[in-house]
Amino acid sequence: MVALITSAANPRLKLVRKLQSGRQRRKLGLFVVEGEDLLEAGLAAGLEPVDVLRSGEDVEPELLANVSTLGHPPRMIAIFRTADLPRLTNRPVGLALWHVGDPGNVGTLLRAADGFDAFVCLSPGCADPTGPKSLRASAGAVFRVPTGRFEEAPGRRVALVAHGGRPLSAVDLDDGVCFVLGAERKGLPDDLAAACEEQATIPLAGGAESLNVASAGAIALYEWRRRARG
Repeated sequence: MVALITSAANPRLKLVRKLQSGRQRRKLGLFVVEGEDLLEAGLAAGLEPVDVLRSGEDVEPELLANVSTLGHPPRMIAIFRTADLPRLTNRPVGLALWHVGDPGNVGTLLRAADGFDAFVCLSPGCADPTGPKSLRASAGAVFRVPTGRFEEAPGRRVALVAHGGRPLSAVDLDDGVCFVLGAERKGLPDDLAAACEEQATIPLAGGAESLNVASAGAIALYEWRRRARG
């Protein structure tokens, strides 16, 4: 029987604290999930955790709470390998994210991609999908959605731009399309948008400047699915 952890200096707790750093996550190839729902999502996807710490069973509750990033301490914390997450596959539709730096938006876009069987590709400068805020926003989608690098994104690229593109409803959205979305405030650089095969705009009511990037991505995926189902 493994003894209950009673010291904050325990190596298992120290590793959890270390993995709060994005640099350490990249270096070690590991990430932390907090709470039963995310752990169960990882297990359901067939991933084997490196470690699981349960409050009151493996570690004193106060010590587990001290390494948590949540406002309400979780009952369990687990560590997974980044390399075990699904790698990029050529699905009929996907998203390519350029400098989407908000972790909540990255997680929400992963969740939207999960709902529409899409892939997600990320450029440098995007929020880490295995960071705590992205993981919570993804609601476990990170364990199911294939991801890759921005430049690897397959398919015909359709840039989503706030203004000046063809209405999304008029754009060809056959299988093999990849919607390209830009940073929250600046959007896509002009040269990247121009390099795409098509530029599309989601028409808005008068006075509305633009949509949140996560909302725009979800709408585009929904429009693709609506047409695919005929």
